[in-house]
Parts: sequence; structure tokens; C-alpha cells
Amino acid sequence: MAEFSLLDRSRTIAPPGYNRWLVPPAALAIHLAIGQAYAFSVFNKPLGSLISGDPAAPAPTDWTPTQIGFTFSIAIVLLGLSAALFGKWLERVGPRKAMLASALCFGGGFLIASLGVSLHNIWLVYFGYGFVGGIGLGIGYISPVSTLIKWFPDRKGVATGMAIMGFGGGAMIGSPLAVALMNHFKASAPQGVAPTLICMGIIYFLFMQFGVWTIRVPADSWAPAGYVPNQEHSALITTANVSADNAIKTPQFWLLWVVLLTNVTAGIGVLETASPLIQDTFSDKAMGAGLGVTAAAAAGFVGLLSLFNLLGRFFWSSASDKLGRKVTYAIYFGLGILLYASIPTLGHNLQLTLYVVVACVIISMYGGGFATAPAYLSDLFGKYQVGAIHGRLLTAWSTAGVLGPLIVHVLHDSAKERGLAGAAAYQNVFYTMAGVLVVGLLADLAVTAVNEKYHEKGPVVVEAGGH
Repeated sequence: MAEFSLLDRSRTIAPPGYNRWLVPPAALAIHLAIGQAYAFSVFNKPLGSLISGDPAAPAPTDWTPTQIGFTFSIAIVLLGLSAALFGKWLERVGPRKAMLASALCFGGGFLIASLGVSLHNIWLVYFGYGFVGGIGLGIGYISPVSTLIKWFPDRKGVATGMAIMGFGGGAMIGSPLAVALMNHFKASAPQGVAPTLICMGIIYFLFMQFGVWTIRVPADSWAPAGYVPNQEHSALITTANVSADNAIKTPQFWLLWVVLLTNVTAGIGVLETASPLIQDTFSDKAMGAGLGVTAAAAAGFVGLLSLFNLLGRFFWSSASDKLGRKVTYAIYFGLGILLYASIPTLGHNLQLTLYVVVACVIISMYGGGFATAPAYLSDLFGKYQVGAIHGRLLTAWSTAGVLGPLIVHVLHDSAKERGLAGAAAYQNVFYTMAGVLVVGLLADLAVTAVNEKYHEKGPVVVEAGGH
């Protein structure tokens, strides 16, 4: 159809002399928007007091924290599933059409969720923000990745880090925006939630259009001036190509799946409990009257972790261009094991400053793990269908999004039942997560070059409308 020709991949091919540094801002626009998912918790208390109007005294018909929490879990599960399902479609149609689909789903998810809030129907909220919005998350997350890797074969870590850091920083925009809007609409709607969701859906849809209409892909024959495919870091870097269907048949893909699963499981466990964790560990009872960590200080701690999540995505993925991907992940796991194992001791000894520093380093490597993964995949499988392969790998994130919080809650609840409190109640959580990282380290060390039998034979065929 002629009216959709502007969305065709052929219309996004950059002309000769195009500046490739104009591409990362387009990718960043998408990731800064969908990164709002990390700020969903700002809606927890307002959503839990729509009937009563008082978060401290919810009505019997108000939604419980568990019911509300399912919304985020559904969104993260759908992120991984949709990234896996639509990855090959993305490679075929190109990033512009995929980014527009992401914007429609992500923005539309807010609008459907708003209707659910107005009708006080939690299933509509699940369907809107969780299911439809989650599909937008998955397509949006992978849509710039293969394009950036094609533009930056010489700096894959830098390029993907620039985009994916946006997802880590999305909460820094989404959280204050949601709070400001809810305060503005509080007089006209319960807790101001429904109109806030409408406004955010429209704002994010429009913001994502910058990425949709400015994204460009390089011509198939393009390469940076003077670029020669190199093997300087290790024999893992291939000049061949592996299709998405063949990639999942290789042991390397599943080893990287375990690598991402373990890195995210451990990190998300800390992020998900950051506020109660530091308040329980450094309470007035432990530190002395008036000396404990307050709720406001704990919120500052959470904000600091978000900042290091963002910075780690760029720093570590950029460092991987020099160190190599396998070595970088070995640092994540090796250093992570030591830091996780030290947290209980630091808490027991009430060493607050060092505790915060260690937590920030841990979360920087959690973020770095996300940003380094696409470059690792490109090293092993080539750039042919790396977006689709990345999409399938993100099912590890969906799994970790359930597994990480589950491990934390089960172990913490068990410790409380035994009468433990403060740092002691979280001790087994961190020792267990250190053990999880051991598994990730072993998986990373086992990664070798992909067997040639999985390589595409002959020149890669360009499909109609894309790769």
C-alpha cells in the first residue's frame, strides 16, 4: 500500500556520506520511553487506594499489592516473549516499522490500562499495561539493536550501550513525570491515576516518533572508513553469519541464555528489594535511635542504584570493546561473587557507606550485562539476524524477572519465620545469589566459537523488504 511506503525498510537506507552518529539518538528515544517500565512501582500505592483514597487504610475492594505487582511481571514476561516472537519479522521489515509498532503498543497499553483504572477492572490493567504494553516493550527493546551493530561493527559495545542505557534511565524520566501528573489530576480523578495514564500514553507515543522517523540503516555494502573485521580479542569473533533458527541449535546460544539469566536473576533480586533491604539492615534498632536509614533516604538509595544501572550499561559495554565480551562477563561474575558474598558482613558490621558502594557496583554490572549481550551475540553469530537472536535470548530476562524476586521473597520469608531480622534476614539471599553467579561464570567460561556447520552457506540473501 502506497501510504505505508514511508515505513518500508528500503525508505530508511541511508544515503552515501550519512553520519552514523545520528543513529544512536533515534535508538535512545525508543529506550528512554519504554524504560518507564522500571518506574511502574510509582503507581503501586495510588492503584491500591482508588476506592479508599487513603494508601494507609485501603478499602476491602481496593487492589492488593500482589494483584498490582502482577502488572509489571506480565509486562516483563511479554517483553521477552514478544522479542523472541517478532525478532525475525523485525529483521525483515526493518527498524522503522518495528519502532512504530512498538510506539502503538506501548502508548496504547497506557490508554487501555487507564480504562481499566476508571472501571476498576484489574484485568483490563493487566491486558493494557502488561500484555499490549509488554509487546511494545519487547519490540521496542530489540528494534534498534541490529541496526546499531550494523552501523558500528568496530564499536559494537559503545553503540548498544548508548541505546540500552536509555532503558536503564527511563525511570529517571517516568517516575517524576507520573508523580507530577497524578498530583495535577488528583482533584478530578481517584488518585489522579486514570488521566495520568492517558497523558503518559500520548506523551510516550509522540516522543517515540523521533526514533521512528529518524532511524536509518546502512546500505548492505557499507563499512566504516578503514574498517577491517578483526579477531584481536579472541577467536570468538566471527566474520560468518548464523541465522536465528540455527543459532538456537547451538550450545553457545544456550550458554549465553544461562549467562543472562544468572546475571539478571541476581541483580533484579537486589533492585526489587532495595528500599526495604537498606531500611531493615540499617534500622534505628541496629544503628541507634534517629540514626537509621529513613524511607526518604532509602528512596535516595534506589535512585542512586538507578543511576548506576544506567551508567553501567554504557561503561561496561564500552569496556567490552577493548576487553572482549567473554572477559567482561567473567568480571561481572567473578567480582560479583565476591561482592554479593561480602554484603551480609558489611550489613552485620553496619558499614553503611561501603554497603552502598558495593550495591552500586553490583547494579552497574547488572545493567552492563544487558548492554553487552547484543555485542556478544554479534561476535558469535554475525550481524545477519542478530536482532532476532537477541529477541530469543531475552526470554532469559522474562524467566529471571520471575525467578529473582521469587528467590528473594522465599528466602527472606523463611528467615523471618526463624526469627531473624535486619541483615541476618537477608544473609541467605546474598549467599544464594553468589551461588547463582557461580553458575553464570561457568557458563561464560564454556563459551567457544560457533561450529562452522551452523554458518550460512554462500552470500546472505536479502529478503524482500529487509534481511
